[in-house]
Amino acid sequence: MTRVNLAEAKARLSELIDRALAGEEVVISRRDVPVIRLVPEPSHDGRSLVGLFRRQVVLGPDFDAPLPGFEDLGG
Repeated sequence: MTRVNLAEAKARLSELIDRALAGEEVVISRRDVPVIRLVPEPSHDGRSLVGLFRRQVVLGPDFDAPLPGFEDLGG
């Protein structure tokens, strides 16, 4: 486990991120009190989630029309 203070973390952020991505636990402290633990985001097989279903989900022109039986509920 790597423990660094905030000032040191600012200077070595890229290195600390690489260590966390490699599986090492990285803890950042402020005034000798641990406040942050760097952990990698869960992997999505390298694919971006933005636009994942592009051109696969299509909304019809009436997608926001009231459902049958709910017309009188306002909106």
